[in-house]
Amino acid sequence: MTRPPAAAQRRVIDAADPVSGRLRGTQAQLAALVKRGLAFRHPRPPHDHFLTPAGHRIREAAAPQPPAVALAEPDGVFAARVGGEEAVDDGPARAREVHSAWQGLLELRRMTNPDGATDRPCGWERTHLVRAAALALEAAGHPSEGPATAGYRVRATPQPEAVAVYAPEGEPLRACADTLERAGWQTGEYTEPRTRTRYLLASPRRV
Repeated sequence: MTRPPAAAQRRVIDAADPVSGRLRGTQAQLAALVKRGLAFRHPRPPHDHFLTPAGHRIREAAAPQPPAVALAEPDGVFAARVGGEEAVDDGPARAREVHSAWQGLLELRRMTNPDGATDRPCGWERTHLVRAAALALEAAGHPSEGPATAGYRVRATPQPEAVAVYAPEGEPLRACADTLERAGWQTGEYTEPRTRTRYLLASPRRV
């Protein structure tokens, strides 16, 4: 069994940005995490260090995410709306948080995609499919489903690298498909056999 990180290393992991995985610590701490496969040093200046998927798993195992799916913001926690939340705040502060989170995800694509592409999902999105798809939809202005309002719902599926997106049939569902495709996802529209409900199956595009 792999030895767990030392206490100082664990503090560095816990303090990482949950969206980008950017780390802050001493050079010795960062080098130790790289040696253990929990972090990597970005080849481009300023050569910041980021969590690997293994590092993200360690961080998330000790801090379960709330149902709304937590994403990091510099001054707190941002929750990507996956649909079905009990209460929502749609004020100006929320709009700023959504915009900031989406811009941060685009920067993560630029830093971690081998060719620096921002029009294609990155590795982090492939391991956080529901929150990544939900952020793309909310950032584009789509309303999420609430207790008394219609909107989108993003749910995990048994299929690898695929999420199900539900929305009112017709134009709202097609608009969700258009948004996801512009954000670098592939989509297809399907019908559930039992309920006859139309939904999207969306997967992050690789090329």
